[in-house]
Amino acid sequence: MMLVLLFFFVGWGGASFAEPHPLKMSDIHRVFERLFSFHIEAKDFNPTIARRSIRLFIEQFDPDKTYLLADEVTPYLQLSDRKAQEIIERLKKEDYSDFLALNALFQRAIYRAESMRSMLAQQLLEEDPQEGSLSPIPSSRYASSEAELAQRQKLRMARFFIFQKGRTHLDSPERKAKVFSLFERKVRRTEANFLFQDLNGNALPKAKIDHFIATKILKSFAKSLDTHTSFFSPEEAYEMRLSLEKQFEGVGVVLSEGIDGVMIAELIKGSPAEESGKIQINDLLVEVNGTPVSQLSFEEVLDLLKQKDAGEMVLGFRRVDLEVKNESFYRVALKKRPILMNEERIETSYEKFGQGIIGKIVLHSFYESGDGISSEKDIKEAIAAFREKGDLHGLVLDLRENSGGFLSQAVKVAGLFMSNGVVVISKYGKGDLHYLRNIVSRPVFNGPLIILVSKMSASAAEIVAQALQDYGIAVVVGDERTFGKGSIQYQTVTDEKADIFFKVTVGRYYTASGRSTQIDGVISDIQVPTQYAPYNIGERFLEYPLPADAVGAAYIDPLTDLDQRTKLVFQKRYLPSLQRIVPYWKRILPQLQKNSRSRITKNPDFQAFLKHIDKIRSRQGGLPVNTIDEPIHIGMEDLQMSEAVNIVKDMILIESQDRPKVEAPAASLAPTGTE
Repeated sequence: MMLVLLFFFVGWGGASFAEPHPLKMSDIHRVFERLFSFHIEAKDFNPTIARRSIRLFIEQFDPDKTYLLADEVTPYLQLSDRKAQEIIERLKKEDYSDFLALNALFQRAIYRAESMRSMLAQQLLEEDPQEGSLSPIPSSRYASSEAELAQRQKLRMARFFIFQKGRTHLDSPERKAKVFSLFERKVRRTEANFLFQDLNGNALPKAKIDHFIATKILKSFAKSLDTHTSFFSPEEAYEMRLSLEKQFEGVGVVLSEGIDGVMIAELIKGSPAEESGKIQINDLLVEVNGTPVSQLSFEEVLDLLKQKDAGEMVLGFRRVDLEVKNESFYRVALKKRPILMNEERIETSYEKFGQGIIGKIVLHSFYESGDGISSEKDIKEAIAAFREKGDLHGLVLDLRENSGGFLSQAVKVAGLFMSNGVVVISKYGKGDLHYLRNIVSRPVFNGPLIILVSKMSASAAEIVAQALQDYGIAVVVGDERTFGKGSIQYQTVTDEKADIFFKVTVGRYYTASGRSTQIDGVISDIQVPTQYAPYNIGERFLEYPLPADAVGAAYIDPLTDLDQRTKLVFQKRYLPSLQRIVPYWKRILPQLQKNSRSRITKNPDFQAFLKHIDKIRSRQGGLPVNTIDEPIHIGMEDLQMSEAVNIVKDMILIESQDRPKVEAPAASLAPTGTE
């Protein structure tokens, strides 16, 4: 699976936006200038940006290289300096004819593909393709002939057929034919935009054509600046906002399109749909407020469900029981309401140890919303809940699949485990340094702490892991290194007044050591490989990443970014309680590493897991980067969490043995305030 998955939750009321206006071609230049004004490095067009923009515009249309021939795209992909400069001059004059010419090429490729598919569908019906019989589509090069292009289209259709076979019964020629009808509907949805047509083949009005082309141009331009600068449609911005705020308003159904129609793919926990107790996965949605939807497109069904004035809706479903060959119809009335995605926020558990417990917290992202929901608050409450169970001897903070979120929350979460001090240093285009500090002098927890990470841990997760590693407060455990995203983005996604949505890289961040996580990520103190270990995952594998650099350490906060009055207050109330570097865990790290290696070597499940990792590595060259194709599951136990807990136990025991030796003059050897 690819690393990024988008889920569309029914209901639009939870996050409000200014009504977005359709983009005009004249808006493109305005957005160009705005992105250039913010970006940390790129301030004007150059041949590199021109070449990247053209290539990305092509890849937006044909990412899998199943439409275009090599000789059609080579002139665009191998632009000389003179050609690139000519494109730049046209862009500066707001002349986008190069992109319009490319879209005309895309239209010809679509018509060619349509003619191929009708013939290929019949072939595949006769062949009935099976899993394991298909070779991968070459993604590193474009097809050299129409025959090769047809074979790629055939492979694409065959994979879709096999996927649908795993979801539903294809027990008749008619049902098998429906699979290819569904495939055709899905691809035509994408193709219609490039053809400037609606789904019925009617010409789009000029305003919609301009909006589509402007959006595609801006997406390719934004991505050409660096790997994390992006331009978003209003729908994409809405999905991002849901992810950051962990709440939305709706009835809580996730829909997908199958050969029999629109079906329930998932019910959001705690939603009206789930609490009704009536709706099941794979039920077919056939009616919305009395309106039959069987003849509507998937988008039209979503639009019905997203009506802003629909506080309550009555949904009609058809349930098919294939075993008894029975169908039933039912209706359910559901009221829209704000839904908190609690299961995606935090998970807690604990293990008894000695006379107390070891707490385990899984944090999926760094979130914050206007009504008081935040990752900092949830972790603080989890620690308080642990202490009600007994003495909290140690803690594992699991960030293995945490890809980031709000920078401010990273600072606050790190601050739960340290005294006053710099958590993040940010540097922007002019080179000025700004310091993001924890100013709460008493940590919520200051005992043995493990930060569990993987190659998927990124951005804000890396800030927390490296900041606590810098100060020696925590031991970082997991894959050799984390993802490696050390850049800062300004975004308009959460701005309710924004009429255009983008994020743009405006700076780099560093932790108190002055080291950036960019490219190299956070290096684990103790390697305990995760299921992501064998894959080429990370910033280094993305297109156009910023290079890494470093700044001066800030363990002693220089306060240089504060005005004189604020500086005087900080000198009096903040500096005396600065977090000290804790050398204790670093000193015993060799023993912790040795113990962990010994346990892993003797654990048959972990050895089986490592052998599976080696098997995946042996075929790694055939996989696209930042892609996972085979999640590894060995038994029921979470091997990495179990080992993290064992390391915490080692920390507790070694510290307890050392404590009689640690008198007041040497108290800095142990974490400040250890109980």
